[in-house]
Amino acid sequence: MSMFCYQCQETSRNLGCTMRGVCGKSETLANLFDLLIYGLKGLAYVSVKLQEKDRYYPEDSVFVMSALFKTITNVNWDEENIKDTIETTLALRDKRKDELCKLMEGKCDTCPEAVTFQLKRDEYDEFAKKVGVLRTENEDIRSLRETIIYGIKGICAYGEHAAILGFQDDDVNKFIMEGLSATLDDNLTVDQLVNLVLRTGENAVKIMAKLDEANTKTYGNPEPTKVKLGVGKNPGILISGHDLKDLEELLKQTEGKGVDIYTHGEMLPAHYYPAFKKYKHFIGNYGDSWWHQLEDFENFNGAILMTTNCLVPLRKENTYLERLFTTGTVNYPGAVHIPDREKGREKDFSPVIARALKCQPPKELETGEITGGFAHSTVLSLADKIIEAVKSGAIKRFVVMAGCDGRMPSRKYFTEVAEKLPKDTVILTAGCAKYRYIKLPLGDINGIPRILDAGQCNDSYSLAVIALKLKEAFGLDDVNKLPLSFDLAWYEQKAVAVLLALLSLGFKNIILGPTLPGFLSPNVAKVISDTFGLQQITDADSDIAKMLA
Repeated sequence: MSMFCYQCQETSRNLGCTMRGVCGKSETLANLFDLLIYGLKGLAYVSVKLQEKDRYYPEDSVFVMSALFKTITNVNWDEENIKDTIETTLALRDKRKDELCKLMEGKCDTCPEAVTFQLKRDEYDEFAKKVGVLRTENEDIRSLRETIIYGIKGICAYGEHAAILGFQDDDVNKFIMEGLSATLDDNLTVDQLVNLVLRTGENAVKIMAKLDEANTKTYGNPEPTKVKLGVGKNPGILISGHDLKDLEELLKQTEGKGVDIYTHGEMLPAHYYPAFKKYKHFIGNYGDSWWHQLEDFENFNGAILMTTNCLVPLRKENTYLERLFTTGTVNYPGAVHIPDREKGREKDFSPVIARALKCQPPKELETGEITGGFAHSTVLSLADKIIEAVKSGAIKRFVVMAGCDGRMPSRKYFTEVAEKLPKDTVILTAGCAKYRYIKLPLGDINGIPRILDAGQCNDSYSLAVIALKLKEAFGLDDVNKLPLSFDLAWYEQKAVAVLLALLSLGFKNIILGPTLPGFLSPNVAKVISDTFGLQQITDADSDIAKMLA
């Protein structure tokens, strides 16, 4: 065993990748991620101690957000960049540790190894093998610790997006440090760790609400929108990932340049925001979900800008590395990286634009439209119409089919469910799982589309808000009494944060798949199943019967 990772849904045999990640990451990169996380735990430990002395540095939490985001599946593939991040982490940790030592005047307790270890850069690889997931021997403790860490990774992803737009939540900032630090504490019991898992969910709700506030105050409330799937005649730039600030600056810098902008994957919902509709060269959406990108990027012909996850390793015979650009937390060996924006200034996307102008227009893959933009503000504006449709029997059930897409053939299940659901059901969706069914002609109910897309996985908060507001509108005392079911797909760690958020809000009997997380030990999985009714998907017919019952 040269590595160990089981943070994503596609982990080998649902037990763990031990030689090379199914995602494509090498053992060296996996181990460097482990070392980076270990260093961040040390920084978090010192941060918690400083907070006890009324020394709070929100900028440290923002740094942790960015650093942890790099360890999410399919974000950063550059070993040297991760080593740079480790160096920065240890330098910041030592700076804060020195401050703590002065405040304590030599009266502090012995610090854990994560706070004290010192390494030269050429020693990273060897030491990294000693600080990974399996360092925690007890299976249930390990499971709970990793659940907390993966939930915090998701929180950090959402938190960084909000921070980029100038929005933060101090409670969440402090919890990130507390949660990471707690995974170093061998004195915490299973019950205490379970409580921390639930608090991770509570903070996931907070940061998703903060990101929703950041996006809507900056770009307006999403509106019902028809997004074009065809292509124009100009050279193009394909923007993928999730970052709306990067898109905004790219649109400004390409205006009048003869370059068209297309979204890919999780950037599709950018078309729903009013602020972006004024750009005539913002053409439409190209391709499918993240795991189709090897073909999509080849066919696009133009420049490609990755702003966050999900970037998959390129084939050796690829034709697009020389037109692939990364920015933010994303790095890939051989791709040009656009540096972070300086304070008060925009990122400089001129290299992306220059490369695009040398390219042929995109190859057309499909024609037609995708309709979306049904975030909570829009759906709640239709509340009277929805309530009437439910009371009249026109709508019998809402099914939340949100989350991540993935490569497994078993994910055809979600297409089958959408096709087989009765015509009196409405699908609420967010995230790239929608690509399994959003192009299906499912029609509408009294003018209400049968698929209501709230946006990115980042917008999953909208679905919870819709459910909670409908509970109030129907005068119910329990959200689980709504004609509402959850049939969720998951792949990476942001989905873990969303799941924990839903559990913390009291939603029960969620169906999840294609598999339950491999990082849940049998005992931990049983506790979650017994407490919240969490269950794994089976087959479309059986699960539809459960939901309709």
